[in-house]
Amino acid sequence: MNIILWSTLSAAAQAQLLERPSLKQSTTLEQEVTAIIQAVAQQGDQAIFDFTARYDGVRLTELTYTPAQIAAQASKTPPAVQRAIDIAYANIERFHQAQQPATIRVETAPGVICEQRYAPIPAVGLYVPGGSAVLPSTALMLGALAQRANNPRRVLVSPPNAMGELEPALMYAAQRCEITEVYRCGGAQAIAALALGTESIRPVAKIFGPGNRYVTAAKRLVSLCPQGPAIDMPAGPSELLIIADESANAAYVAADLLSQAEHGPDSQVLLLSPSQRLIDAVCVQLQQQLTTLPRADIARQALANSRLIVTESLAQACSISQCYAPEHLSIQVIDPESLLPQLTLAGSIFIGHTTPEAGGDYATGTNHVLPTYGSVRSYSSLGLLDFYRRYTTQQMSPAGLQQLASTIMTLAETEQLTAHARALAIRLEDFQ
Repeated sequence: MNIILWSTLSAAAQAQLLERPSLKQSTTLEQEVTAIIQAVAQQGDQAIFDFTARYDGVRLTELTYTPAQIAAQASKTPPAVQRAIDIAYANIERFHQAQQPATIRVETAPGVICEQRYAPIPAVGLYVPGGSAVLPSTALMLGALAQRANNPRRVLVSPPNAMGELEPALMYAAQRCEITEVYRCGGAQAIAALALGTESIRPVAKIFGPGNRYVTAAKRLVSLCPQGPAIDMPAGPSELLIIADESANAAYVAADLLSQAEHGPDSQVLLLSPSQRLIDAVCVQLQQQLTTLPRADIARQALANSRLIVTESLAQACSISQCYAPEHLSIQVIDPESLLPQLTLAGSIFIGHTTPEAGGDYATGTNHVLPTYGSVRSYSSLGLLDFYRRYTTQQMSPAGLQQLASTIMTLAETEQLTAHARALAIRLEDFQ
């Protein structure tokens, strides 16, 4: 990773430096994903079998994972892993339980009662990435919320391993969250199946979960289909930005950078610091720690698109972070609380030297499904309310109707919507 002096760059060079590598996509990505979606729409299960053979290297004859298969796989989970999943589940459940919505009832005028109510989304699709890593933590982050919201259909999809199976730890997490349906499929084809339906998989109303750029593109495209599902957010390749000062531990910083770099070659990590000494020390630590990482090759590819930036001050580092708007933001400075008012554009923030980003990935209780690509400017971290739809009711008593009639009729006539005004007038005539 090259060390960059921010203040020596032109504005154009600074903007280019903060570009996401995952957005430098080939012009054919959308066409490729569209072709996958169309194939699933036309061929159903057979298209998923074919794509699974092509991309995951296994030929399936059945997508459905039966309750017996789920239980059999879950039972193979080592006890220590079961305990870790149980503890993480409890913390996630505890934090999100506090987000439980309640009906709001307001008398906006005498005799006029308005309410805001919540109902669970009837069917939710939970995408858990696979491939180079097994992610029971993502099943918890999605499944615990769907369980708490009591969504009637909770549908989990994930790519199978080389044996055509789903890993025991993933199935243990699915059991813990009372997932109602499980299917062996991943990638853009799994998103298409959740959206459009196949012989095995009925369509869902909303799709959740992170994925690579193909999955992210598929989520966006299916959400544009007529009667297509809603999606949670653009949740693509992982991002971490660290702001650190002289008080930071270089080994901690390097470990945190590598923890996200090892997610995938299109991940991006950035370090911002006014301390050249710290950044030099982090460079040394990165090289040392890479030598012991099983996923070092993946991490090195991600580091090639990552940045070590020397800033003039912590204030400038905060300004750059706000411009980048990272998925994960780690503040490893002597007084992190003092920077928080300046740092509002991040999916999730990790405060202080003893708060590794990996904690939020697994077990602190916050959700690790977060917006990427700078979309935190308009999207939020995944929360319990995302699994509900809200709607309103209103009720007017005769007295309430009479009181508001003049206001409503005047506005209707101003907009030249005569039938609207008549809907009030016809009722007032009965009162008289």
